[in-house]
Amino acid sequence: MNNPASHRLAIYPGSFDPVTNGHVDLIARALHLFDNLIVAVAQNPSKTPLFSGDERCAMITESMRASEVVSELARVETVVFDGLLAHLAVARGATAIVRGLRAVSDFEFEFQIALTNRTLAPSVETVFLMPNARYTFLSSTIIKDVARHGGDVSRLVPPNVAVRLKTRFAKP
Repeated sequence: MNNPASHRLAIYPGSFDPVTNGHVDLIARALHLFDNLIVAVAQNPSKTPLFSGDERCAMITESMRASEVVSELARVETVVFDGLLAHLAVARGATAIVRGLRAVSDFEFEFQIALTNRTLAPSVETVFLMPNARYTFLSSTIIKDVARHGGDVSRLVPPNVAVRLKTRFAKP
């Protein structure tokens, strides 16, 4: 029997502009550890995203439907948020924040953020997950740059995202 007191909800935050195969891989990995997952699409006022928050949420959901994660779709919620992640985690009753580490170079920044979140929300742990090795080089920034210059991103992002990128960067 499922004990509500032991319900484990995690938040996986990011810009997801756009979602990559590495992001989808981390969603699947997080679902092995947690009962439910909120994929929190950050609205960062210091950045100009290629896609709106709603478009990014839709791409995440579409990407999951097109992957092996489809059976877990009911356990995932996508939301757009601004403000402090720690506040969102507490407000939603999350027990953990999931962050991906692609390389050692990610660790120092992620460590600082994790300690800050621990200070702001002591009841919420940060869990670091590594993606499949074949996705360790992926970043949304690299994906956008390749797509902007007409490169093939079809092996790097879910099919629905590849179509949206091709449309967004189509030459008039």
